[in-house]
Amino acid sequence: MSEAWLVSFFTYLEPLLCAMAIWFLVRSKVARSFAYLVAFLSVRLFSEVVCLSVINLHVIEEHLAYRIYFFVYWSSYALEAALSLLVIYGIFKLAMEPLKGLQTLGMLIFRWVAAISVAVSIGVAVAPHHSGLQFLIGLVSQLQQTSSVLTLCLLLFVCFAIRPMGLTYRSRMFGISMGLGILATTDLVRAAWLSHNADMYSTFNLVNGLAMCVTLCVWTAYFAFPEPKRRLIVLPTTSPFLRWNQISMALGDDPGYVAVGGIAPELFAPAEIEIMKRASAMVPAKKLDAPSNLRSISA
Repeated sequence: MSEAWLVSFFTYLEPLLCAMAIWFLVRSKVARSFAYLVAFLSVRLFSEVVCLSVINLHVIEEHLAYRIYFFVYWSSYALEAALSLLVIYGIFKLAMEPLKGLQTLGMLIFRWVAAISVAVSIGVAVAPHHSGLQFLIGLVSQLQQTSSVLTLCLLLFVCFAIRPMGLTYRSRMFGISMGLGILATTDLVRAAWLSHNADMYSTFNLVNGLAMCVTLCVWTAYFAFPEPKRRLIVLPTTSPFLRWNQISMALGDDPGYVAVGGIAPELFAPAEIEIMKRASAMVPAKKLDAPSNLRSISA
């Protein structure tokens, strides 16, 4: 059994597993919560079907087939990079839902980090010797690497915060994060590998196909079985999650205002002025009664 046969086997197996993952995800009635993951899998499935059809059917002229393959492959690769970022964003939003303050602050930080990462990717892709298709390939590759780094950071966060957030290792958010972590690791290794070995049937391409199939199997399993309910979150008063959540909820709120002077009488209604006059007239009488009461008590 050669490496070429195994690579071809995983290549043909991937669309089937991808379709199965989409079916179980839709059947579990959580497609709305994981809409970006559905879009990610749909783009992946469409790309695999079109590319395999162009390669194997031989009904299109070779140069045209290559152009179609090139356009579909790199377009879907770019869409997958963008959708994977959105999947990460959605997972973080769902994981931090009980702590609204940290959720808002984290989403703001995530958007800024993603925007800066995209800008850096564009800057790295722009080079004097890159133009046209080379620029496009470099840009998409940099975006994919950026998405992979952010995915691994999210996976690390989910592993540390899974217990305080009331989640378990059977939660779908953890399963999706784990699958994305596998893909992110293989993408980062592939970026370094292909610069030294571009053989289509290399050992790493075999590992890459295996990693994708394992990821799809993991996602299928997590959506095929019911998810345990989220536990009640009980945090101690000294918990850093609770303190930072309170601080985050206070950020951006408008402060209250207190009038300390320079108040014109015209600002008050006549009834309010009358009440204040009566209250001020009663104050001296109370002060005069206080000493007599004290003497009577001492007597």
